[in-house]
Amino acid sequence: MSNHPVPSTRALDLVRGAYDLHVHIAPDVMKRRVSDLELAPRFKERGMAGFVLKSHYVPTAERAAVVRAVHPEVDVRGAITLNASVGGLNPVAVEIAGRSGAQFVWLPTVDSDNQRSCLAEEPEGATPPMWAQLQEDLRSAGIQSPTVDVLDQDGAVSEATLQVLTVIAAHDMTLATGHLHGDESAKVIAAARERGVRRLVVTHPEFTSQRIPAAGQKELTAHGAYLERCLTTPLTGKVDWDVWLGNIRAAGPEFSVVSSDLGQPFNPPVEDGLGIAADILLEAGFSEEEVRLMVVHNSRWLAGAAPLEDAPESHRTAQELAS
Repeated sequence: MSNHPVPSTRALDLVRGAYDLHVHIAPDVMKRRVSDLELAPRFKERGMAGFVLKSHYVPTAERAAVVRAVHPEVDVRGAITLNASVGGLNPVAVEIAGRSGAQFVWLPTVDSDNQRSCLAEEPEGATPPMWAQLQEDLRSAGIQSPTVDVLDQDGAVSEATLQVLTVIAAHDMTLATGHLHGDESAKVIAAARERGVRRLVVTHPEFTSQRIPAAGQKELTAHGAYLERCLTTPLTGKVDWDVWLGNIRAAGPEFSVVSSDLGQPFNPPVEDGLGIAADILLEAGFSEEEVRLMVVHNSRWLAGAAPLEDAPESHRTAQELAS
């Protein structure tokens, strides 16, 4: 634990006002480093705006409401991930999540066809994701968790997926692509735009089961999608830092959003994640303005939060159109 990097004062100042859009914290079905109620005051101390509760298995909007009631100064946002545990591509579950105040809808992750069929091996020395053991436990117990596929047999976006996208648009929620293949993400993002979904993010495109090349990432931005740069992907050895940083340069900071994906007991404190990422980006030659754009302004747009005074004009205009 003591070997984790510590964010610099400069980095912590740059990430003030940010949302961490991707954290895995308790209560959860697996061991986590910190609880949501413990994390909220730590975000307040750092001057960060809030975080999104990510679970692969359960909706978190109600839990987020509890944390906001205890710590109203921290904007904790709920989410739902469309794996088998919530019925997969279930528009009823998404509608209930939307009415409950959820902001994020992740398409299938651990139960996606891409993740299930992935034959890519983790790089030597990489830390495997914690959910991999839980998935194996289910299989060992004879519990069949069906694959959730976003495309139909003809390779088109399925009717169930289209229904989900319509609900997301109606509640102005944020669509995240989960563990889809890059080709699947391209089809779903295009369909989402057609149905009026405004906030789109490609979930950790460098992850082992995705590995979307730089050219493919750039193509996804044509529909206004942001590319999520999760700190843990290179931190745990799933991709080289040079690839992670190179992809940001190739697609452009204006299309990247930085999150931590932290919460695992063996990884750094969650509240340090965005600061650690900021230091790494600064050391790699990105400017303070670029870092603040990726960590703060783009995260606030995707979280559905009001833009800050130093936000780009495009963010302020987009928010005005939304209100």
